[in-house]
Amino acid sequence: MRIVIAGGHGQIALRLATLLAARGDEVVGLVRNPAHVDDVGAAGASAVVLDLEDAGVDALAETLSGADAVVFAAGAGPGSGVARKDTVDRAAAQLLADAAARAGVRRYLLVSAIGIDSEPDAERGEQWAAYVRAKKAAEDAVRATDLDWTFLRPGRLTDDTGTGLVRLGPPDIGYAEITRDDTAAVLVALLDTPATAGLVLDAVGGDTPVTDAVASAAR
Repeated sequence: MRIVIAGGHGQIALRLATLLAARGDEVVGLVRNPAHVDDVGAAGASAVVLDLEDAGVDALAETLSGADAVVFAAGAGPGSGVARKDTVDRAAAQLLADAAARAGVRRYLLVSAIGIDSEPDAERGEQWAAYVRAKKAAEDAVRATDLDWTFLRPGRLTDDTGTGLVRLGPPDIGYAEITRDDTAAVLVALLDTPATAGLVLDAVGGDTPVTDAVASAAR
């Protein structure tokens, strides 16, 4: 497969690229900072420098041409400010969907966040509220397309070594941690399972092997 990852220098994206490249897939990572090109290459992907906050849909569609799937793993990141929660976490996700449709790429995986159906906790501050609302708006925008989308909502992400074991299911399975390693592994399994299109899935650490959890969700 040829997979294009938006937010190609992100921690989940680099892990995903490594897994896909290791099995022979062609991976393209979109980055806005030229300094990140070498890191993407070290993960086994080809880097394309393209700022999703400035790019037009035609330029992005050209980059997506020939892809079998796109993965939105971008995010404004901590301390980026309220405005960039919208321009990256929402608008860039919508731009990727529009460009995918124009390029004829049907499969779209969106890395979202657990618990975003609830009103954000005001005690966590304005930036957190903006992040939650941007992620929910991104899902709403992609859901309104006719793409074969899947939304993966991981719990609190950690850098612990992956276990290969998860709990995966419809929203409200319970808030818990999940490693970035295991999140990337779930994304690979979702790419391999077209029947997960149209699903919104929470993901946390658990006791079910990743491929079994995804297969069960697809049934």
